[in-house]
Amino acid sequence: MPDYDSPWKEMLDGYFPAFMAFFFPEAHADVDWSRGYESLDTELQQIVRDAALGTRLADKLMQVWRRDGVEQIVLVHTEIQGTRETDFAKRIYVYNYRLFDRYDRPVVSLAVLGDASPTWRPTRYEQRLWGCRVGIEFPVVKLRDYAVRWDTLEASDNPFATAVMAHLQARATRRDPEGRLQWKLRLIRRLYERGYARQDVLELLRFIDWVLTLPAGLEARLQAELVQLERERQVPYITSFERMGIEKGLQQGLQQGEVIMLKRLLTRRFGPLPAWAEQRLEQASPQELEGWADRVLEAQQLEDVFV
Repeated sequence: MPDYDSPWKEMLDGYFPAFMAFFFPEAHADVDWSRGYESLDTELQQIVRDAALGTRLADKLMQVWRRDGVEQIVLVHTEIQGTRETDFAKRIYVYNYRLFDRYDRPVVSLAVLGDASPTWRPTRYEQRLWGCRVGIEFPVVKLRDYAVRWDTLEASDNPFATAVMAHLQARATRRDPEGRLQWKLRLIRRLYERGYARQDVLELLRFIDWVLTLPAGLEARLQAELVQLERERQVPYITSFERMGIEKGLQQGLQQGEVIMLKRLLTRRFGPLPAWAEQRLEQASPQELEGWADRVLEAQQLEDVFV
């Protein structure tokens, strides 16, 4: 299973206002972005570990301020869910009330669904008994709905338009590597044409490259196409950035490259690695590395990966 968790989390960290503007414009308009925002992912992970109710593609917890004279801090809990999950709405409810109990301030839960089902759209969870009713209702965005709005995505400068296009094509080309190559090239060319700033190009390229993975042979063709694109546009930083990474991986050898990649995934998922984890990785066999990599996405804490 591709690692879709890390690229989405990176995008949310770097472009949270753009995320809100693209998917939840009414909420975005009520936030005072001039006061900034703060990630509370460490606190969220403590809640998640106590309420392990299923797997997720990505989740984030941000602290923001409301505008229009409302002096109020709001916690924004965001879930990006990649697969259909029976208890998804229940998990949203559990996270929401635990966050409220911990901070005693408004908690807004938002969901973006990246699965393929046309009918699965959980928007509420409720329990009723003897006149008592508890639950939650939350807004949901379905990524597959954007497939019929492709022209709108193409015309948008919001970085999440690119992220949605890459996500949709990753699903559409799962069994079509040649088609995936062509879409990957098309999306990368679009980065130049939209006139994004250098850092935005690099961040979006990382997302596209991570989501639209290619077999080795097609990856070599992609690199050749990017060299030509680099010459045409006279903007060398993209393919130079990619080539350095490839050359570094080749020099270090296949297994060491796997160690580096696994360290990268673990650090993004659980934070800086302790010494014992670094040592386990350096001394691991290829079979151990493969097994640990399979557990990264579903592990609730670092120790679960190395069982």
